[in-house]
Parts: sequence; C-alpha cells; structure tokens
Amino acid sequence: MAPVKISHVVSFSSQDPRYPVQNLLNPDNPRRPWLSCPQDKSGQLKVELQLERAVPIGYIDVGNCGCAFLQIDVGRSSWPVDRAFVTLLPATMLMSLTDSKQGKNHSGVRMFKDGKEGKSRKDGDVLYEKQSCSTKEGCECY
Repeated sequence: MAPVKISHVVSFSSQDPRYPVQNLLNPDNPRRPWLSCPQDKSGQLKVELQLERAVPIGYIDVGNCGCAFLQIDVGRSSWPVDRAFVTLLPATMLMSLTDSKQGKNHSGVRMFKDGKEGKSRKDGDVLYEKQSCSTKEGCECY
C-alpha cells in the first residue's frame, strides 16, 4: 500500500519556532524535525494529525530524534466526540535509558508493521492519528 499523506495538523502540545510542527507535513524534506519548545520541560510532545483519507494502516515508519518512548493512537472523524482514540502502537521504547541520558543513538527511523508491535487496525479505516512522544529532555520528531 502506498504511503498516505498527512492532510493537516489538528493539534499539538509544543513546538520550537525554528522547527515547527508543520515540518511533519513536508515529505520532501524529511530532515527538518519538529522540536519541542526549548522552554517546555514537560518531557511530553503530542500531535494529532489528520490523514488525507481514511485508510487501513498496515505499517508506520517513524523518524525519531531524541524521544525515548512513542505511542500512537488512532480514530475516525465519524466517531462520537466522547469516543476515545484506539491504541495502535502501545508505548514503545525508542531509546534506552542510558542512550537517552548520554545523548547517544538519539536519531533514526523505526518501522512498525501490522500485528508485530501493535494491534491490527484492519477492522476499520483510520482518519486521525495521535502520536505521543516522551523523554526526560525535550522531544523531537521528523
């Protein structure tokens, strides 16, 4: 299945003005990360993205730059407002505690395939994707 474009950013928790969340929408420049605001010391970075169309998700490739953990939740715009997102990928370690503390091996791409790490979403198409990253330092995604 061909990659699906992200239509737009619905919401986000923090961004560095020099590396805004809009960088996630530009597939032509994958080296421009989305960084948390330098003053944000929460250790959490969250984004809700709308895909260009509802699709079943068979795999997700995630570029990481300094996040220790990643969780991906999904949903549909047709769901009632009070219905919670469904966890596609439970909190997954992207960096070891040692690497996180020492700033080593902090960037790379992780590929998650249907049924391997998370739940299968073949029972329905997904339109919204919510990603949550966390670390002791700031978070960065691309």
